[in-house]
Amino acid sequence: MAERTAARPRSHEYAWLLTGPLAVFAIACFAGLALADRDWFDSWQVGLLALAGVCLVRIGVFNVVIRSSTYSVVLIEVPLVLALYYLPPAMVICVVALGTIITQFLRSPAFTPTKLWFNVAKHTAAVALAALVIAVLPEMTDAGPVTWLIIAGALVVNTLADLLGTAGVLSVVQGIRAGQDVLRGAVPALVLAGISIVIGLLFLVALEATWWSVVLLALLTAALILMLQSFAKFFRQHRTLADVYELTKAVREVSADAGLPDVLLGRVRALMSSEYATLWLAPQERHPEVLLTARVENQGLLDISPTPPSIRERALAAGGTIAIGPRFDDHPDVRKALRANKIKDAVIVPLRSGHTTVGTLEVINRLGDPRTFRGADVQVLETIAAHATAAVENSRLVERLRYDAYHDRLTSLPNRRRLTDALAESVKVRAEDEVVAVLLFDVDGQRDVNESMGHAAGDKLLAEVASRLRAIAGPGALVGRIGGDEFVVTLRAESTDATVQLATEMREQLRGPMTVGTLTLDVDTAVGVSVYPDHGGDPETLLQRAELAANAAKVLPYGVQLFHPALESRAVRRLGIAADLRTALDTGALDVYFQPKVTLTDRHLVGVECLARWQHPAQGEVLPEDFIAVAEHTGQLSRLTEVVLTEGLRRCREWADQERPLSIAVNLSVRTLLDSRFPDQVAGLLEHYGVAAAQVTFEISEPGMLGDIERVLPTLYRLRDLGVRLSVDDFGTGASSLSYLRQWPVHEVKIDDSFVQGMATDTGDLAIVRAVISLAREFGLTVVAEGVESELTLDLLEEMGCEIGQGYLFSRPLPYERLEAWFNAQTEPATTETGEVRRLRAVI
Repeated sequence: MAERTAARPRSHEYAWLLTGPLAVFAIACFAGLALADRDWFDSWQVGLLALAGVCLVRIGVFNVVIRSSTYSVVLIEVPLVLALYYLPPAMVICVVALGTIITQFLRSPAFTPTKLWFNVAKHTAAVALAALVIAVLPEMTDAGPVTWLIIAGALVVNTLADLLGTAGVLSVVQGIRAGQDVLRGAVPALVLAGISIVIGLLFLVALEATWWSVVLLALLTAALILMLQSFAKFFRQHRTLADVYELTKAVREVSADAGLPDVLLGRVRALMSSEYATLWLAPQERHPEVLLTARVENQGLLDISPTPPSIRERALAAGGTIAIGPRFDDHPDVRKALRANKIKDAVIVPLRSGHTTVGTLEVINRLGDPRTFRGADVQVLETIAAHATAAVENSRLVERLRYDAYHDRLTSLPNRRRLTDALAESVKVRAEDEVVAVLLFDVDGQRDVNESMGHAAGDKLLAEVASRLRAIAGPGALVGRIGGDEFVVTLRAESTDATVQLATEMREQLRGPMTVGTLTLDVDTAVGVSVYPDHGGDPETLLQRAELAANAAKVLPYGVQLFHPALESRAVRRLGIAADLRTALDTGALDVYFQPKVTLTDRHLVGVECLARWQHPAQGEVLPEDFIAVAEHTGQLSRLTEVVLTEGLRRCREWADQERPLSIAVNLSVRTLLDSRFPDQVAGLLEHYGVAAAQVTFEISEPGMLGDIERVLPTLYRLRDLGVRLSVDDFGTGASSLSYLRQWPVHEVKIDDSFVQGMATDTGDLAIVRAVISLAREFGLTVVAEGVESELTLDLLEEMGCEIGQGYLFSRPLPYERLEAWFNAQTEPATTETGEVRRLRAVI
């Protein structure tokens, strides 16, 4: 007959529901048939031959794969044909029962009692039913056609009873669908059984003709066995190759830690006919340990493994496959430990990538035929393991690339792309009582750390900032890095006011001391805030406006700025004028205005400050801070400084020729001072216009210079050596004015107008101005006060001993033509010991 290979039942105990009735039926049939023929045992010698034949065919099972189904070809009908013809029915039942028990022990030493007794009861009941058919039909007198029909009918009943028993037990223990699958294979099973019956009848006819046919039949049987073995081997190899191909194709299409176990383990377990198939992946960087097992009785995967850890560790240490079982001679010392865990055989294959082991692929307990793993199984599993290793490595490489694409390498924080995607998802969910907030933190001083201590120290600083932001942002926030020293925190907040308050608190918490190398730094940040939906409806707009707000926050004492439309309009305007600035510089469209500087004691006009002004043809007047910022960012600042200095020197030469000697003052950016060529350029211009170096004063902003004092000092000394005067502009607004003043090679200080304008009404400003003037005297420096706009301020400055004043009280910045008119209207010649000078007509 042909029986379809069944899956292992979920619960063995349910099989007894069929085993019991089948056994009772078989025993009852045997008892009745034995009583009907009390001499049945006399033919025990022939019974032994039949028993040998039954055992032989049951041991020599041939598995045939047809499409997606596997069939076990058991030629049991051949000996049964002979047994039913030559033996009493009771003896046939005994032969089948004993043969089933013997073959169960021979084929599966690690048998289960439930399965053993069910198979014995099923086969015995089926052959008992066939014996009943023989008993009720007419007696067989010869090997003629009538006998053929009787025996064939009895064996067809035997086959159907066997199939129904298998379907019944599978329906009970695995569900009705499993039983239906068995019944669907009834037709091929009956076909194979019919072929076996025909072969058996041919044997019967040959034996009835002459007993010498035994020789020919033995030769035919041997040839048939060899043919079936070759046929089964061919189909098994073909099926194995097809399964391996399908498995490797499926493995290539999944990720390692996510879908690989689901795709791999079930297929490996089925392909290797094993009870367990386990995948273990070692922990690696961000990837946790993976331990999953497919078991024949479970639909899903288990997070346990029957493999003892010591066996897996031995395979990892050996770096090669470990195969343990009856057909393998290696590792006899671990077989006892495996048997203690109810493991009869196992194959563990390390997943190796180069010299690194990333995991193992394991199969435990071979099922079906053969009953234990062979060398060919090891080769198949090693082939699968090689593909699985490639899948793991490729998947983790792809995941690494994907991770790198969305994360910053230095801090491991999400980058701009990841933040943009997260913001896009956040703004899709609109809540009436919540806003989506974007907080952009701009780290101050990171560039100084890079330049003074190296980029490694700067990277350490950024990593520390990232760590602190993660700690203070809270679990509901996403922290990312979008630029060199820019970090973004996105979260949901109750309101815009609550967002600003949160940004202020986070900035204060972030300001704690940070150790970088051997130094402890107090790093400050500027925070820009934008919220959805007030400041934009898409991620790019929110980030852009948060960055604008952060740039504005850099000049605020509290360092936090909420976005407002004026910031964007100014930024857009700056962007619009960037292309036109170069044209304006090249065509002379940039104007230079002059603001007079007057001695406070005798009101003598001693010089002018040269200030750049720009009237844009389309946008009108552009604020100096706007086009100067554009010039800095576009690399045109040196050209702008050259234009202003050249115009100032030209006018200075003209005034000297008219016997009206006036000095000029020009503002310098720190960026200009970092250019080592600038002193040589100044020397060349002084020589070209024939202006004495003492007639030129360069004003450098104190806050800007403090950050780069060490780098600009060489240029300052070279300028001083040329003979030009150096002035500290905006004095008093920097953080370290007094400590650095002694080191700077300067000639004067210029008090910031924010203190001068408030000194008449604010005692604090008055005290600062008084202290600056006193300090300048101690260092022998000239003091210039800018922002003089009232007579009271003038009187106070004069009383304190301030030497030079500049402000709207004297004159606004004027173009050259209007300055000439101002000279004529507001000043008159005055003779001094050093020559003729201009003095204000009215004593203010």
